[in-house]
Amino acid sequence: MISLKALSKNPFKSLLIFSSITIAVMAIFLISSVSQGVIGMYSKMIKTDGDIIITQKGISDTFFSNVDIGIMKKIDELEYVTSSYAMIVGASPIGHIPIAGIYGTTDNHFSHYKLKSGTYPKEGEVILGENLAKQFVTKEINIGNKSFEISGVYSSEIGFEEGGVVMNISDAGKLFNRSASFILVSSSSPNEIDNIVEKISELSSEVEVKTTQNFVKEYNQFKIIENSSLVISTLAFAMGLMGIASVMSMIVNSRKEEFGIMRALGKSRLFIIKNLFFETLMMSVSAYLFALILSLGILEMLPHIEMLQGYVNGTLSLSTALYVFASTIFMALFGSLIPAWIASKTDPILLINQGCA
Repeated sequence: MISLKALSKNPFKSLLIFSSITIAVMAIFLISSVSQGVIGMYSKMIKTDGDIIITQKGISDTFFSNVDIGIMKKIDELEYVTSSYAMIVGASPIGHIPIAGIYGTTDNHFSHYKLKSGTYPKEGEVILGENLAKQFVTKEINIGNKSFEISGVYSSEIGFEEGGVVMNISDAGKLFNRSASFILVSSSSPNEIDNIVEKISELSSEVEVKTTQNFVKEYNQFKIIENSSLVISTLAFAMGLMGIASVMSMIVNSRKEEFGIMRALGKSRLFIIKNLFFETLMMSVSAYLFALILSLGILEMLPHIEMLQGYVNGTLSLSTALYVFASTIFMALFGSLIPAWIASKTDPILLINQGCA
């Protein structure tokens, strides 16, 4: 096939185009996927065990929220409420680890963390996530200025939970000086969730009550992560795409002599454009697929890298993959076909002379 012969004639140039496209595509894949992975993990943690979330009113981040845990008794008495539990979420140095997540929870939520060994923590005890446990061989750890006995090791489907510590909510309350970061409530009837939200809101003027679905949509930290990743990935991708277009344009211009000879031999402008179109398409699609495979491989490895402790994860959506594919093909064709069309309209003798110059 003519397209394959043309690519094999210039292996270095072909490799340059291939590498440029691959790096540009991987940039947006990894940046957007990691940010979506972080959001997805936290969203899953909230959505898995509750229909309604209660936080302190006027607080934009659950790390700073402080809700009176005593309100749970009144909540449990409401009709259609099946269960409720409270959590404290925070972060602290743990032993030699500079920072790790701390999850203090009520006893009825311990089953969320699947024990791999040992027992669930009592007062003064903690269980370690599977990733974090690999960092310790002692029976005790220091969290802040307090020492806790390790009672077991747990696993979780949520990556950053496996890099953290779970303890009794009373111990977490002493560490972070709060009653609860948030309370999650489950309902027996999806149709009654809005009514339950109203009733809980009437119990205290100091709390904000939302469905977990609305909370995830409106959570400020998610918006910051999404907007930041969008800006960074867009800039990286735009620079990459401009690089692709520039490289393609330079390579097309360097082939003016070849185009001139083709025109002198009687080949039509359409013939030149058609062959360059297939060359570019083959290169772009193959580079895109290579970048996709590499990105998926890296994203698969991220949760298993011990030094990351499960805090970094990635999710690649189909919409992102399709958007990147369409953009890559468009920019590559744009960068190659326009200069080729201009060159094909030039006098063959001039093209040959420009190529020899």
